[in-house]
Amino acid sequence: MNRDRSLASNASALLICGLLAGLIVAAAAFPALAVAGLTAKASADGFENLPDELAEPVTPQTSWVYTKDGTLITSFFDESRKHVDLEDIAPVMIDAIIAAEDSRFYEHNGVDLFGVIRAAVANQTSSSIEQGASTLTMQYVRQALIYNAVTKVDVLEATEETPGRKIREMRYAVAVEKELSKDEILERYLNLVYLGNQSYGVHAAAQAYFNTAPDELTLEQAAMLAALPKAPSTLNPTLEDEQAQTDAKDRRNYVLDQMVRTGAITAAEGREAKKSDVELDPQTQPNKCASVPSNKLDWGFFCDYFVQWWSENEAFGETAEERLALLSRGGYTIVTSLEDDLQAKAQNHVTSRLGKKNSLALGTVTLNPTTGHVRAMALNRDYKLDQSKNGPSSDPRARAQGRKGSYPNTTVPLLTGASLGSPAGAGFQVGSTFKLVTMVAALEEGIPLNLTLKNKSPYPSKKYYAGSSPGPSTCGKMRDGLYVWCPKNDNSSMDITANMWNAFGRSINTYFVQLIEMVGAPKVVEMAEKLGIKWRSYSDRDFSEAGCQEYPDLPEDEWPCLEPERWGALTLGVADSTAMDMATVFGTVANDGKRCNPLPVVSITAPDGSELDAANPDCEQVISKDVARAASDAMRCPVANRSFYDKCESGTYSQARDIVGKPIAGKTGTTDSNQASWFVVTAPNATSAGFIGDPDYREVSVPGHLLNTPHEAASYTLRDALKGEKTVDFKKPDPALANGKNLVDVPGMDCVSPEEAENRLRNAGFEPNRVEGEKSRCAKGKVYGTSPTGALPKGSSVDYFISTGKEKKNEDDRVPTVNSMGPVLLDEAPPTTIPVDPGQATPPGDVPPGDLPPPGLHRWQT
Repeated sequence: MNRDRSLASNASALLICGLLAGLIVAAAAFPALAVAGLTAKASADGFENLPDELAEPVTPQTSWVYTKDGTLITSFFDESRKHVDLEDIAPVMIDAIIAAEDSRFYEHNGVDLFGVIRAAVANQTSSSIEQGASTLTMQYVRQALIYNAVTKVDVLEATEETPGRKIREMRYAVAVEKELSKDEILERYLNLVYLGNQSYGVHAAAQAYFNTAPDELTLEQAAMLAALPKAPSTLNPTLEDEQAQTDAKDRRNYVLDQMVRTGAITAAEGREAKKSDVELDPQTQPNKCASVPSNKLDWGFFCDYFVQWWSENEAFGETAEERLALLSRGGYTIVTSLEDDLQAKAQNHVTSRLGKKNSLALGTVTLNPTTGHVRAMALNRDYKLDQSKNGPSSDPRARAQGRKGSYPNTTVPLLTGASLGSPAGAGFQVGSTFKLVTMVAALEEGIPLNLTLKNKSPYPSKKYYAGSSPGPSTCGKMRDGLYVWCPKNDNSSMDITANMWNAFGRSINTYFVQLIEMVGAPKVVEMAEKLGIKWRSYSDRDFSEAGCQEYPDLPEDEWPCLEPERWGALTLGVADSTAMDMATVFGTVANDGKRCNPLPVVSITAPDGSELDAANPDCEQVISKDVARAASDAMRCPVANRSFYDKCESGTYSQARDIVGKPIAGKTGTTDSNQASWFVVTAPNATSAGFIGDPDYREVSVPGHLLNTPHEAASYTLRDALKGEKTVDFKKPDPALANGKNLVDVPGMDCVSPEEAENRLRNAGFEPNRVEGEKSRCAKGKVYGTSPTGALPKGSSVDYFISTGKEKKNEDDRVPTVNSMGPVLLDEAPPTTIPVDPGQATPPGDVPPGDLPPPGLHRWQT
């Protein structure tokens, strides 16, 4: 489309411009100004000596974010703009802009001297500026100077109405025409010009006004867009103002008349086009996560996570502010890992079980553990800023103040977590799902899966303390001036001797308390961080980092000083976490110990077509394959998949095996008083983590019939995620971590003295630990057993139990049992029956205050 220039050379044009610049520009643009004072700039030498190197402006470009299947999620922009090549713009659009703004564009060398003279005459006969004589090249120069401005002074000089600015534009325009072809100038102009309605450049405008591409613009549409540069705000045809619409149509008709004059169209074509109304199909350009498609509001939570990931990625800048600015200005094409079909199915698995108008939040995160790609994020909420019609808060204090709850609309990142210390986005305690971390830490220390422990309940912890005052988690015992932590099992059927397979499958609390005592809480903390846990609350951070930690809302002398050595309850999942973190933890173990950090993108393409490395998976081998495979073998027990060593006796959610229909592993988890319920299920190549809880008031108990909803939602989502995928099985663990290697048998105890027990244990290479026991087959003061039993690595701590006296052997014996009130005797009180919701698989760990039955044996009614 490059047409011949004028016969006048660039050199002669430069000389003429220099001679006329001072006088003509002043007269044309500023008739009230005296010509005096411009003499220096009016000379040819002065004009030629002005700077003429115009850097190509780095203009803000819109970044576009798509699903993996190519559906637009949203865009990010400061200025809605997408660069297009001139060949991708309809020729009628080019003709229209030339006719409207610079009909002699192909005849001048950047400055239209005839236009300057014409404007001067017109302006001298008017009390205001009627014509400015700016060519398309000069308009491009002005916009380039604005975008290249560094200081406020630079911006002022590029925009103020002064003769100096006009002269500078003319000088740059002549220089630009030396360096660029006419087509190159047109392409840059059409990508730079502001056309109203938040649209910069012809691509954005074609979308915003007509919902079309720039190469598909019709004559009428092109004429309308070409009408806008003159006054893009007031001529906007989408304004609900009759005068504005009339003015826009009049200006469009003017452009059509100019196109007839330039020969771009015939008079007949112009008359026909002027008969038509301005037919618009206005589209609001989506900007940021609140603008995801209205029928895909669940995508907003994934979008929000993508933004969080981008803002934390050092590849995009030194600070979060710089990184987000780059996203809104960089013009990237971003293909995410979100899968349209899987997301829709995951969302249905959630909302079909718990609707959006419920204060309880039910959600799942599904990812590929071999890459970290986040494939779906489902939540029974809509991602919306408008929460004015939300239901009342479930928090009594908030509700009394008239505050709304987080349902059905919220932007709180319930699936991925917010910044440290944010109550709303901290996640939930994860309960027994965290036992996996303790198990992996133990395996890494060489403790095998066949470690067999007696599981008394309540269990007086040997290392950990509940505090300086008695409470539900103590059992009246004190040590070193503090009450001993005495955790319980969920029910008496778990008070058995069990190995690690069975203890994990049945979720025996006291087994994992003993296990963290053997390993040490600091090593479990370290393992949690290795596997992908991020501490979400100040208290969790304080326990994970020894010393006094800063609290923003407390004076320095009140900052708490805590140590990981005290954090035994971590093994039972008291730390807050998120579905994203738990999916990462289980996925890492299933992926042979290689952690691939969650990744929401598949590719990031820069405007020049280059691919950014930031989209590549970020993986690291954090535990050995042998440890991961041993842990995976035990993880098969909760879902009733047979372990390679055939050690699984029962599972807490065996239904998952039949739902998914492929080799899987996983773990259930329920917190105190059923305040949250979890299920994480994984194959080697896909992981889904689900939870349910009340984000507005964490003390709300999940009703029994809803405790399994995350189990179902996660299992069915994993089933869908594995459809069409290659079936991958777990690998058999090393026998050394299954049954032990180079281990030493724990000596038996046959009613020996404590001194003899200690000698036997030390001689075998163990560290003995005395524990006051209970009645047994042995006389008072004698040792009747140990925990653990079996074989252990040398150096392990072994408890030996002191008998409190011989058991009686007649029918009148009273057999100890345990309930939520602690140990009682069968004949102390009549049994009390507590109805339980039919959907509740196991008795609740605690009964809400005020609903406690009399002390006695509690028989759970199902």
